Amino acid sequence: MASISNECEWLEVDGLGGFASGTTSGVATRRYHALLLSASDPPSSRVALVNGFSAWLETPSGKVQLTRHYFAPGVLSDADVELASFAAEPWPTARYVSENGLVLIQELFVVHGSPSVMVCFRAEGDARGVRLCVRPFLSGRDFHGLQRENTAFRFEPEQRGSWLRFSPYPDLPSIDMLSNGRYEHEPQWWRHFRYGEEERRGLECDEDLAAPGIFHFELDAGPAIWISSATTPGQALTQNSTAESLWAGSQPREATRRAAFPSALERAADCYVVARGQGLTLIAGYPWFGDWGRDTFIALRGLCLATERFEAARAILVEWSGVVSEGMLPNLFPDGNGPPAYNSVDASLWYVIAASELLQHPRGSKVLEASDRAALRDAVLAIVRGYGKGTRYGIRRDVDGLLAAGEPGVQLTWMDAKVGNYVVTPRIGKPVEVQALWINALAVAANLAPEFSGWLSTARAAFESRFWNEASGSLYDVVDVDHEPGRVDAALRPNQIFAAGGLPLRLLSRERARRVVDLVERKLWTPIGLRSLGPDDPAFIGRYAGDVWQRDTGYHQGTVWPWLLGPFVEAWLRSRDDPSSAKAEAQRRFIAPLLDHLQRAGLGHVSEIADGTAPYTPRGCPFQAWSLSELLRLTHGVLA
Repeated sequence: MASISNECEWLEVDGLGGFASGTTSGVATRRYHALLLSASDPPSSRVALVNGFSAWLETPSGKVQLTRHYFAPGVLSDADVELASFAAEPWPTARYVSENGLVLIQELFVVHGSPSVMVCFRAEGDARGVRLCVRPFLSGRDFHGLQRENTAFRFEPEQRGSWLRFSPYPDLPSIDMLSNGRYEHEPQWWRHFRYGEEERRGLECDEDLAAPGIFHFELDAGPAIWISSATTPGQALTQNSTAESLWAGSQPREATRRAAFPSALERAADCYVVARGQGLTLIAGYPWFGDWGRDTFIALRGLCLATERFEAARAILVEWSGVVSEGMLPNLFPDGNGPPAYNSVDASLWYVIAASELLQHPRGSKVLEASDRAALRDAVLAIVRGYGKGTRYGIRRDVDGLLAAGEPGVQLTWMDAKVGNYVVTPRIGKPVEVQALWINALAVAANLAPEFSGWLSTARAAFESRFWNEASGSLYDVVDVDHEPGRVDAALRPNQIFAAGGLPLRLLSRERARRVVDLVERKLWTPIGLRSLGPDDPAFIGRYAGDVWQRDTGYHQGTVWPWLLGPFVEAWLRSRDDPSSAKAEAQRRFIAPLLDHLQRAGLGHVSEIADGTAPYTPRGCPFQAWSLSELLRLTHGVLA
């Protein structure tokens, strides 16, 4: 059972980019908390349609309010029953207990492959004369936006039998609803919902929601079922199904699908695998991220390769292979029809790592057709050749064989925070993890085309001599800062672990790798991941909070990143005298604390970030693909 609070959140996804989410307390704290949030152009163009509902019981002794809501300027509405327990598995299930002993079980799940959410209420105990009333809250807005009361909202539904179709705004999906209750049309605006997390993040936080009417269910007649689906223009209303038959068909099928995953972690991993075009991609995180190139290729190693979802890995890598441009892969496909954003130096290099691991996997490679192999090989070579020749934003192979990158005003590495025109960590020059990725990519390319063998040896020879900082026993974070030869950035950051054993090709001697790993453990390790900056640095910010400026300027200045635990533990293990015998110690020291986190924020998932100082409060996205991926890569691969 999960704790009941505004800080614990659940997630249900449809595999198309849409999702439902909320808190275990039932109080919406984010603009993204909704029952039906669908992707009009999977996995993008996401819109919130059904934001939630108010529910109450009408009993012989009076009205009993079940749900609670938070309103401006800080008013929490009352509930008349106890929310006794909440379970996230196999799907969100809440248990309400009234004073007279009536128990009401509320279940909901999103149907995989369909923008549909099913909700069921069933009574345990004497429900004679008890009626359940559910008033849905609707919007029809971009999922990043907020709705205000307006005259354009269309309340009146089209009705055919038990089916209702609400079409709040033109050019947006309609909402089909089916229930085994009685619908009473009673349009209202419910004003000034206050989203506490948005308020804490310094963002607009108040919303008005439309409430067209009420569904009435007689609980002594059996479970109350309410189904909501997003539609496409011209789609016909289904008139031959009942709510009971759809629930009876979908519930066991969905339960069987979820039970087929070998573990809860692998079931959580499935949430990030979504459709794009004729293939697949990975959502970087819920509730607000889309499919980002860098995140996709990092996360694919754990979500797909470590869990042996090789077909999904193949589909993702082949889908992305067709968008290489001047050696670069997009870091972002914007929502809507905007052009892809080619603004990352490392996304393409992470693609090479992931593609190579699939090509070389003894079982994974068997899913590849000849055309797939050719597509991956061509993409890898196009990336390395493009970088060697030189491409956008000053990305180029320099005379020392290393990879230079960066221009003023552009953030190219994973430390990519930017506020207005201010780039917080520009890292222009030769960032250490970019060199580790580049040299690993050259090793992959050298196996495909002998022309790159010389490039590989030149870069390897240059790396250690240029990056080793004997005074600190670590690696510089950037050399040739701002493209000034010999200028270095000696800030203690976690990026050096990728050269110390956090990637397939280790670039340091074992003795030096051990010194790097030990220093990172002493200064940067926390139970949830690695700090992004050493706590002794004057620029260190230990708490990720405040408005947009405060948060973004602290994003990589001490904030903890769980995804870095993967390369750190891998490097830590490879630096031990006996890596095999050290696995149990690594499980105890590094994995067990992270497993405890699975019940703290996004239930069953790993958060995007956390505070850099104790108690390391989770922050950012509560459901982050690469964070969960690296935990899976460790448990199913590195430490298996």
